[in-house]
Amino acid sequence: MTTSKPRPHSETATPAGTPVRHLSVFLHNRVGALMALVKLLTDHRIEVLGLSLQDTTELALVRFVPSDPETTAMLFIEKGIPHVVCPITVVELRETDHTLAHALAALLTAEIDINFSYPLLVRPSQHPLLVLHLDSPDLGAEVLSKAGFKVLTQEDLSR
Repeated sequence: MTTSKPRPHSETATPAGTPVRHLSVFLHNRVGALMALVKLLTDHRIEVLGLSLQDTTELALVRFVPSDPETTAMLFIEKGIPHVVCPITVVELRETDHTLAHALAALLTAEIDINFSYPLLVRPSQHPLLVLHLDSPDLGAEVLSKAGFKVLTQEDLSR
């Protein structure tokens, strides 16, 4: 019988804190619909930290990272706005050995699929930040952390 020792905390490279979440909503493809959504958020002191928009003839899929996902979800429930809250992985890229190619290689080695990605509008440490929607966000964060990447938490992004 083999027993495994618990790993010391220093070996666990995943960040401590709340995982970053984004929300997805469908908007009618009308002039000003996105502005109305952003205004609703800013009226409630919620910042849009990252944004992805996929447009069709009748609807637009808006994915965004709010500064306060819990308050945003509650606001959407109050206003009757259908939405989905989803965990995402936010990784910091650098010009040297922590590039996009290195991040993709680490995820490929671990056989983690990327469903979609988009950049963030904020850069707390002045380095590019990339949102990754992974088929296994916890494992993806661990793999990227062990490869030397900084994986951000909600606390890193919220002000």
